[in-house]
Amino acid sequence: MAVRRIVANLAVADPDGATSFYGDFLGVDLSMDLGWIVTFAADGRSMPQVSVMTEGGSGTPVPVLSVEVDDVDHAYRDARGRGLEIVYGIADEPWGVRRFFVRDPFGNLVNILSHAD
Repeated sequence: MAVRRIVANLAVADPDGATSFYGDFLGVDLSMDLGWIVTFAADGRSMPQVSVMTEGGSGTPVPVLSVEVDDVDHAYRDARGRGLEIVYGIADEPWGVRRFFVRDPFGNLVNILSHAD
């Protein structure tokens, strides 16, 4: 058996609010909308991954999602410009990532990161 995909499933009352955050802010494409489930997917090839955590690192709470982007500083400025709730400001972490935490419209904590060059 080979795992081909791992999908995070977030429980929400109304999925319509997802487009502004996951589509517009994160730039992932709407790939399916059945009303009760809305799925966004990024272009390109990615590795299925799952992490289990006792904390989010540096004393932060565990985020429900970690999203790697190509330019975390741009994402941070964009999030602030959109008035999104920044829970953990942009930081260079000792394990080699630069990241920040933001809340999606449903209250979920999302870790936005880039790996150090």
